[in-house]
Amino acid sequence: MDNVSIYRKNLIEAVLNLSEANSWDAAVDEWEIDDVEEDETLSESCVCGKENLRYLFTIRNTYNGNTLFYIGSQCIKKFGRGDLDYEVTLKEKQFKLLHAIENNDFLELSPEYFSRNLLKYLYDIGAFKPTSYNDFNPYNDYAFMLDMFNKRNRTQAQEKKATAIILNSIRPFLRNMLYEKIRRNRIGR
Repeated sequence: MDNVSIYRKNLIEAVLNLSEANSWDAAVDEWEIDDVEEDETLSESCVCGKENLRYLFTIRNTYNGNTLFYIGSQCIKKFGRGDLDYEVTLKEKQFKLLHAIENNDFLELSPEYFSRNLLKYLYDIGAFKPTSYNDFNPYNDYAFMLDMFNKRNRTQAQEKKATAIILNSIRPFLRNMLYEKIRRNRIGR
């Protein structure tokens, strides 16, 4: 048996052992992403046995509360569920954005750091804050950012406003989120 099929066999066994269902096709529907961490040292392994994971996902069974960790993004994609694939992509993009923030990179509203889905996700988790500039309605900033992301040519004023939203809302929100995650990991969750 080659390595690929061994990894797949290990994944199926781990998932089925903690699922209510007895078949892979039914069991994959019981799981959702619970958390994700990044391991820059690449020292952790997936439940399938694959080593050197960067993104360490924890998934939780919605039927019985069992958790499975660590599981890599490639194994989550083997579940064949678009909603999980979407979430994996968002989480990985979010880490890229967090690294840019940590490195004090100049952040601009570009596909390098953002996507329409990431902007929606940031809005959903509260990254846009109410201010007098958005009439105390965070949706106005989200709608503006989405409109600007879709626009090919922006005016200088539009660029400045997008940068201000990134620097004054998104950046501090994500920094705080990163700080909280690091703090939780240090005290053992």
